[in-house]
Amino acid sequence: MTADDVLAGVGPRLRQLRKEREVTLAALSETTGISVSTLSRLESGLRRPSLELLLPIAQAHHVPLDELVGAPPVGDPRVRSKPIVRHGRTHWPLTRQPGGLQAFKVLEPARKEEPDLRTHEGYEWLYILSGRLRLVLGDHDVVLSAGEAAEFDTRVPHWFGSTGEGPVEFLSLFGPQGERMHVRARPAARE
Repeated sequence: MTADDVLAGVGPRLRQLRKEREVTLAALSETTGISVSTLSRLESGLRRPSLELLLPIAQAHHVPLDELVGAPPVGDPRVRSKPIVRHGRTHWPLTRQPGGLQAFKVLEPARKEEPDLRTHEGYEWLYILSGRLRLVLGDHDVVLSAGEAAEFDTRVPHWFGSTGEGPVEFLSLFGPQGERMHVRARPAARE
């Protein structure tokens, strides 16, 4: 539906709403401060609706502006994605938009691997749902269990994977914008 289609539907919607409420053009004009002729032209489609005209009409009828313009209903918010298998690890994308912050549910099978540390731009946050995840970050080598989280700058050499004891399921949030995503500035200490 184009903007012209949406705007073409405004006039009939205005007329229907006014008639349902049994309000005359004169009464609506008095309430809104918009002339009778302008209201009539809006309803007949001879005048293009503008925000300056629609806001007082919406207020007079006590309806949201969306109702006047016939905004489409919000679509189904559920993300239905297909799993992606990369290097033996299964990823379920939890976000639909490319770029920016990306969220994944990840299943890492039980396997023993030698860490191969990598670096790249961005910032990552991990939350362990089940199992145990080994995280090597710079000089740190830690094991995270269910309910634990980790966050780190991906410019630091890092690797994460199974401990080899069993599969691990975790959530991963990755943002290319770096530290700004998670780190909050602390107030300066008072002297």
